[in-house]
Amino acid sequence: MIPQSFIQDLLNRVDIVDVVGRYVQLKKGGANYMGLCPFHNEKSPSFTVSPTKQFYHCFGCGAHGTAIGFLIEYSGLGFVEAVKDLAQGVGMTVPEQEDRLPPAQRAQVQAKTLALSEVMARAGDFYRQQLRGAQNAIAYLKKRGLTGEIAARFGLGYAPEGWDSLRAVFPDYANPALVESGLVIDRSEEEGGGKRYDRFRDRIMFPIRNTKGQVIGFGGRVLDGGEPKYLNSPETPLFQKGHELYGLFEARQAIREAGYVLVTEGYMDVVALAQLGFPQAVATLGTACTPTHVQKLLRQTDHVIFSFDGDAAGRRAARRALEACLPHAGDNKTLKFLFLPPEHDPDSYVREYGAPAFEQQVRDAMPLSQFLLKEVSQDGDLGTPEGRARAQFEAKPMLQAMPPSALRLQIVRGLAQMTQTTPAEIEALFQLAQPVARVRAAPPRTRRTAPVGLERQMMRLLVAHPELADMLGESELAAVSQLAPDNAAMLMQLLDACHALGTQANFAALSEQLRATGADFDALIAEVAADTESDPQAARLELAGAIRQTRMQVLKAELDRLVATTNLATEEARERYRELMQQQEQLRRQAEVETTTR
Repeated sequence: MIPQSFIQDLLNRVDIVDVVGRYVQLKKGGANYMGLCPFHNEKSPSFTVSPTKQFYHCFGCGAHGTAIGFLIEYSGLGFVEAVKDLAQGVGMTVPEQEDRLPPAQRAQVQAKTLALSEVMARAGDFYRQQLRGAQNAIAYLKKRGLTGEIAARFGLGYAPEGWDSLRAVFPDYANPALVESGLVIDRSEEEGGGKRYDRFRDRIMFPIRNTKGQVIGFGGRVLDGGEPKYLNSPETPLFQKGHELYGLFEARQAIREAGYVLVTEGYMDVVALAQLGFPQAVATLGTACTPTHVQKLLRQTDHVIFSFDGDAAGRRAARRALEACLPHAGDNKTLKFLFLPPEHDPDSYVREYGAPAFEQQVRDAMPLSQFLLKEVSQDGDLGTPEGRARAQFEAKPMLQAMPPSALRLQIVRGLAQMTQTTPAEIEALFQLAQPVARVRAAPPRTRRTAPVGLERQMMRLLVAHPELADMLGESELAAVSQLAPDNAAMLMQLLDACHALGTQANFAALSEQLRATGADFDALIAEVAADTESDPQAARLELAGAIRQTRMQVLKAELDRLVATTNLATEEARERYRELMQQQEQLRRQAEVETTTR
């Protein structure tokens, strides 16, 4: 858990204009910066970045947030990854409870990571330079229909056939980082001795980039019929195959524009599809699709389509992808499976039948629910009790892996119909978490009523200027509570968040803290983000006026009740009436004084 104080300090040091400006072309427009929104298609700029609020807002699609939120949405990073990325840029070290390394050792680890990154970057540059003069490699790429433009976009290169070609760029060929990065193999310490030599020789090189665009590994393809056809970098401190996807860095914008991501089985599929009009393609790295892969994809889009060859190997890969998807399958996610004819991969299919035919294949892809039911029923005869029991046996671990949802219930109903049982029997037999079919679903928890009137005005001012939180004490909260109890609870939550930030509280830090509490404050944050910068002194006077009007309403309500219930028949009632009238008069005088001093 990263301390909130660190998040606040980080947002105070980071300039959101610099962060967003790395990815969006911004132009100064008044107090803010403007650009084309990276989260939806538009021709005229509606995307604004406020240097004073340290916040971005799109008037077109409503996207908004801090520098942390921008990295999460744009790069697909997790919260911790985004914080680390920003912290690294301003020379801060993220404190983590699980990080128990002494400072010196932690610095040593960071230095090693930096050294490996530099080695990989230099190797990538070397391979790209080598491709320019490698006629055999160029001929192979042209034969596959690739242009120089697409090769440059993906940074393709060529590893010469010599045993130690990397000496040309790394004179210190004994550098341990070359082995640790996977670029060089060292046999000198094995039995019988040996020597160092380049891992990749006479291969087309596909650099694998992380979400920041840094080269963390390579995939090398042979030019002839040699084996292995593809050779990948080994696992290193920079590169874990089960976490990374080839082409994701290059495809991020295209995924947003297309509204879906296409997951293929190979490097060449990704590069060829990008040239043929499908730049939203990515690929796993010589390993089965993992839940981490799926989670990473779902940060980019809610619509994922897996494309597999129609042969037995493709079916096995699809089954593993299905199992990886199940923990993340939900009612707001679309996960589909596309199977091409056995003789085709995506590249060959598009070239033979054209892009429109492939687009139709994508539209007709099989939904996860249909594929799951097809998988569990294909090995048994549903006309027999044994066959139906077999289908249930196959389905049980899959349904148990899914979170409770309407989608899971739909699959349960389909399985029940297929196996001549009821949904309730399936849920009981499988011991599914939070069963839906056999119990009456609890009514959904309603969100708090959105604040209106004076309460909303006060909250809006506090969101914009959290430093004004000290103006509201117990008496002010008590007044709001009498008029709108639910809004008082929301106001208290907002005040707690403001006080937690301390004297250095600002709009960006407060917004980031409120983001984790749910959607209650999202509308207010969006409104403040879209509004022009307000003067703190004017905001203070406006808040004081809202507080005073709230007290006036409370006094009036009590006066009305007093007259209605007692008719001022007792001395005690008349005395209380006079006190309330005096308080009203004092508030009126305060209002007059403030009006004349403005």
